[in-house]
Amino acid sequence: MKKSIYPLKGTYTILKCIALGVFFLGTACKSTQVVAEESPVESTEKEVEVYTEKIPETDISMDLVKIPAGSFSMGSPDSEANRKPDEGPQRTVELDAFWMGKYEVTWDVFELFFKQNKVLFESLEAEKLEAIDAITRPSPPYEDPSYGMGKDNYPAVSMSTYSALLFCKWLSNLTGRFYRLPTEAEWEYAARAGTKTAYSFGDNLNEVDKYAVYYKNAGNKYAQVGTKIPNKWGLYDMHGNVAEWTLDEYKEDAYATLEAKNPWAMPTVIHPRVYRGGSWDDDADKMRSAARTASSLKQQKKRPPDS
Repeated sequence: MKKSIYPLKGTYTILKCIALGVFFLGTACKSTQVVAEESPVESTEKEVEVYTEKIPETDISMDLVKIPAGSFSMGSPDSEANRKPDEGPQRTVELDAFWMGKYEVTWDVFELFFKQNKVLFESLEAEKLEAIDAITRPSPPYEDPSYGMGKDNYPAVSMSTYSALLFCKWLSNLTGRFYRLPTEAEWEYAARAGTKTAYSFGDNLNEVDKYAVYYKNAGNKYAQVGTKIPNKWGLYDMHGNVAEWTLDEYKEDAYATLEAKNPWAMPTVIHPRVYRGGSWDDDADKMRSAARTASSLKQQKKRPPDS
């Protein structure tokens, strides 16, 4: 049974930004790579299309994986173990193609936005510089936002959904390509990677340690990105490590009224929002592809213990 050590730190994170595919068609930086060559554990035997976005004026880059257009059954069947009522009724939804972060967004990328380093970007063309300078940054934290768990190639955590949205706006203005958080439907579609099982690797929990950082193997902290096996579409850490924001407002009965194509529960409130994937501090059931969790202001104000 899981215990709460640093409550829900993994919740407040950027993690998976996506970009609409149209902005990348015909660009020179796009490449095709074999995921098996990069897997730290074993081969997935799946070739994926990867685009590398270099952050202007820096040596930092982000890899994005092309997610094909298609349809899938969103939610979980009544027979799935640990299923919750808000995971149904299952609906077939259709999605356009998009690009999604191969890894969770790391601190080196997020802190370019967070630390407001104007000198670093002063060589940008005036229009871009003015656009990124106009974006509000989060207030400086009163303590280390990583809580001492690490920043070098670790996922960025401890930020609100609003900070996540502003980061995406900053990244869009900086690169000239439109970035945003994924919708809940897009996230689940990408996490499943064509599967219908509880997890992208199947239903066998004996396999979970190979694919996910979670309560039983995390050692009470999150891990560097990409340390587990990716799913069949080349996305890492879709199960566990740190939870991932989506664009949707949380509604328990959302699936009953979903649109058939590109569904999105447009937020009308700050909380609750949907986050997905589970974290290093969660049990395996929270990492299921269909599992949903609602945010709250109360969660955001929680702090880890002093000891």
